[in-house]
Amino acid sequence: MTTWLITGASSGLGASLARAVLEQGDNAVITARNTDHLTEITDAYPENALAVSLEVADHDQVVAAVTAATERFGAVDVLVNNAGHGYRAAVEEAATDEVDELFATNFFGPVDLIKEVLPQMRARRAGTIVNVSSIGAPRSNPASGYYTATKTALEGMSDALNREVGPLGIRVMVLEPGAFRTDFSGRSLKQSRTVIDDYADTAGKRRKENDTTHGTQPGDPDRAARVIIDTVEADEAPFRLLMGSDAVQIVRDELQGRIDEIDAWADVSRTTDFTQEDDS
Repeated sequence: MTTWLITGASSGLGASLARAVLEQGDNAVITARNTDHLTEITDAYPENALAVSLEVADHDQVVAAVTAATERFGAVDVLVNNAGHGYRAAVEEAATDEVDELFATNFFGPVDLIKEVLPQMRARRAGTIVNVSSIGAPRSNPASGYYTATKTALEGMSDALNREVGPLGIRVMVLEPGAFRTDFSGRSLKQSRTVIDDYADTAGKRRKENDTTHGTQPGDPDRAARVIIDTVEADEAPFRLLMGSDAVQIVRDELQGRIDEIDAWADVSRTTDFTQEDDS
């Protein structure tokens, strides 16, 4: 029986994944800052679900969560770093404390959890780490610079980690969701206290009070949960998995644009190499 540790399980994708995991008979350690938000799930699956209070930016709570999971179920087979939140601000508008909190939650928290589960995964030569990123990593938008930075950092770390632990039998996956019908653009979305009028036509259009996309996103978190489980359980899996038709289109267009730019400037790029004249 597989044991999953899923952060940010009180709503959205995390809650959908927790339910789907438990419905198929696996164990699930589900976390949230307030475990009262998890009682509906744990009451439905008292034998297989364990709710743990977790602020991912708190190292002591991270250690306690992994310890509780191990004591209850013996091991963590799959870690899903799903907890996190959005943040909207023009680069100039953001306050240092807001950005520090964002990185603590979206990047350093997941890293801390990974470091806590890796010793047992290395000992077993088995395990899967799933890091929930965003299509914001390959392509950023106005007002999303700092949020994108956290996800780009998460993906860069995950890429190196995958190459480090792959030979040890441990799999690392990065999920890049498009827009899903969750609380991400609602309750979970934060923004800068400062507003600079000069950015009204760029970053300003994407502030919460001007964003009308909440509740209309194309992505279905229940369908996404099933895809995550099927992919984790498959013999082969991609390192990066796009989620949603919007994600496929947006990232494909972005990457094609990058290739076109590389080709257009390749001759200039090559001029930075040493030449025979330089070596003589």
